[in-house]
Amino acid sequence: MKNKQTYCHRTLVAMLCAILALFKMEAQDLAGYIEQAETNNADLKAYEVRYSIAQEKSNEVKSLPDTEFAAGYFVSTPETRVGAQRARFSVKQMLPWFGSINARVNYQDALAEATHVEYTIAKRKLRLEVAQSYYELYRIMASGAVLEESLKLLKSYEELALNSVEVGKASAVDFLKIQIRQNDLIAQLEALEEDLKAAKIQFNTVLNVSETSPVFVVDSLVLPQSDVEVSIKYLSQNPEVLQYDKLYESITQSELVNQRDAAPKLGVGFDYIPVSERTDMNMVDNGKDVVMPMVSVSVPIFNSKYKSVSRQNELKQEELSAQKNQRLNTLKSLFADALKNRNTARINYTKEVKNLKQARDAEEILLKNYETGTIDFNEILDIQELQLQFNKNQINAVQRYYEQTALINYLITF
Repeated sequence: MKNKQTYCHRTLVAMLCAILALFKMEAQDLAGYIEQAETNNADLKAYEVRYSIAQEKSNEVKSLPDTEFAAGYFVSTPETRVGAQRARFSVKQMLPWFGSINARVNYQDALAEATHVEYTIAKRKLRLEVAQSYYELYRIMASGAVLEESLKLLKSYEELALNSVEVGKASAVDFLKIQIRQNDLIAQLEALEEDLKAAKIQFNTVLNVSETSPVFVVDSLVLPQSDVEVSIKYLSQNPEVLQYDKLYESITQSELVNQRDAAPKLGVGFDYIPVSERTDMNMVDNGKDVVMPMVSVSVPIFNSKYKSVSRQNELKQEELSAQKNQRLNTLKSLFADALKNRNTARINYTKEVKNLKQARDAEEILLKNYETGTIDFNEILDIQELQLQFNKNQINAVQRYYEQTALINYLITF
C-alpha cells in the first residue's frame, strides 16, 4: 500500500513538474494575449462594421431627394391656336432648405462617434476580462507550485521521521501523520488540476481560440515597490461617461435637422409639351412646342409635428444627463472599491512576507532540536501548514492586487 501511494505521489509530482517547466519556458506576457483577443473577438469585429456603416451613412444623407419624372399622353388632344397638344413631359427636383444637408451630415457624424465610443468600451472590457482571467490562471499555477514545494518538504520530513522511529526518537504515529498530510496535499493538487483545466477553457474562450490551445502564464509576479498615483477626477474621461456626451451631441444635431425640416422646401422643374403643326393655315409659331419652367415651395403650415420632435429631443437630453450622472456615480463607487482592494492586497502581501519569515525561523529552530533528540513532529507539521497557508495568502494577495490594478486602469486610463 505504501509503495502504491509513493508511486502515485511521484507520478503526480512528475506531471506537475513537467507542466511547471513548460509554463516557465514558454510563458507569454499578458499584452500578447490581449492583442490576440482583440484580433479574434467577434463582438469587436461587429462593432467595427457598425462604425463603418455609421460613417457610410454620411454619404447617404448628402444626396438630394429623388428627381421626379412624369409623362402623359393626351387621348383627346386639346387644340390651341398654334396646334394640337399631343403629350406632356415634366421633371421636378425638390431642394432642402439651406444648411439642411450639412445638418444631416453632422447628425450622422455624431451618431458615428457615439458608435465608435461603444467600440472603445467593448475593447476595454475585453482587455479587462483577459487580464482577470490571466491572473486567475497565475493564481492556480502559483498555488500548484507552492503545494509541490510543500510535498517535497514533507518528503524530507517523512525520511526524517522514519529515521527517528528506527532510533526510538519518534513514534510510528508521527510517521503516519506526515503521510496523512501528504495525502491531503496530493488531493489539493488534484483539485487544482481540475481548476486549471476549467480556467484554461474559459481563458481560450475569451481569446476566441480552440479550447484545447495551450496557455502559458508567467511563473512569478511581484508587487511593484510603490503604487502608481491615481485620481478619481479622470473618471470623467472614461468612455462609459463620454458615451453620454456623444449621444447628447447627436441629439443636438438631430434637433438642428428637425429645425431645417420645419423650414420651407423649394422645388424647381419644367414641363415640355409637344405641339403638332396646323395644316389648315400657316402662322407664326405654328406647331411650336411648349416649354414651361416651374418653381414650387412646400411650406409646413401645420408644424405641430416638428414642435413635438423638439420637445422629445429636449426630454432625451434631460434623460441622458441623468443617466450620465448615475453612471459616473457608479464608476466612482467602483473606483473607490478597487482602490481599497488594491491597497488591502498590498497590506496583506506585506503581512504574509513577515509571517513567512517568522514561520521559517520557527521551522529552523525545530529542526535544530532534532540534533538534541527533542524533535516534535506535531509542531513541525503545524509550522509547515502555516507556511503553506501564508504562501497561498501571498499568492492570493498578488492576484488581487493585479486584478484591482487592471480594473483601476479600465476606469481611469484614457
